[in-house]
Formats: sequence, structure tokens, C-alpha cells
Amino acid sequence: MLNIVLLEPEIPANTGNIGRTCVASGTRLHLIEPLGFSLSEKALKRAGMDYWKDLDVTTYIDYQDFLDRNPGAKIYMATTKARKIYTEVSYEDDCYIMFGKESAGIPEEILVQNQENCIRIPMMEKIRSLNLGNSAAIVLYEALRQNGFAGLEREGKLHRLSWQ
Repeated sequence: MLNIVLLEPEIPANTGNIGRTCVASGTRLHLIEPLGFSLSEKALKRAGMDYWKDLDVTTYIDYQDFLDRNPGAKIYMATTKARKIYTEVSYEDDCYIMFGKESAGIPEEILVQNQENCIRIPMMEKIRSLNLGNSAAIVLYEALRQNGFAGLEREGKLHRLSWQ
């Protein structure tokens, strides 16, 4: 099972949308405090819709608590400062993909210690960053693709319509 990690997320709608994506993809969500909102906020639940109750979510008091409770975890860190593109790594089926807060990303002191595992989404030079929810979905679905979309429904079904 893949893991999405949000380090100090600030916007409840982004976290709600990412939570919904996690439920749809069978992915765990990890939230590292401080959060810029309460987990009971209406905006968060509205963005996650009725899926929030089905979400496998764990919260941590800080980054060190996250590391302590997930020893040996393989963590990829999404940042605009990375040299590697997100498609240039091989995602293990139990890896963690971390995203920083909307206003500042992952702190540079953390990135410097993890340079080999930093990844980026290519974009135009003058754009600061993509929306957090979009970024999480882009990278997560690449990791899912690399792992054969294990456990996910791969085929939809059309219902025949009668025009008579």
C-alpha cells in the first residue's frame, strides 16, 4: 500500500481532495502537524465528501514523530527544488510520498538531508508550483501505474441504452 504524507498542510480543501484521492486509490494518508485547520472543519469534510470516514489517516505531532513511528520508511519528497523528475524513480509498493505545506513546501533542511529522494513535476520556469491536490494525484498515480494499479478496478462497464 502506498502512502501520501502532508507536512503541515494549510488549506482544508486541498487535504480533503487528497483524502478522497487516497480513498479512491487505496492509499494511506499521513498528516504531520501543525495543521492549518481542524480535522472536523466543514470545508475539509466537504472536499473529501462522504469518503472521509473511509480514509486510512494517521496524524503526527511533528516531523520527528512521523520518522519515529515509521522507521526505515522509503520517503520520496516532492519539491520544486529537486533535480530528478517524478517519473525517473521506481516507487516501491509501500513507499511514502511527502508534500510540504502550500505556502513554503518541505523545509530546505529536510530536503538537504534527503536529496537523493527528492522529485519534481516539470512545469514552466516562472510558475512557483502546482496546486497541492493536483501534485499529489500526479505523483501518486505514477507510483500506482508503476505498481500495476494493484488492487484497483482497471475496467469500467458501459450500460447498454435502449433507444426503442
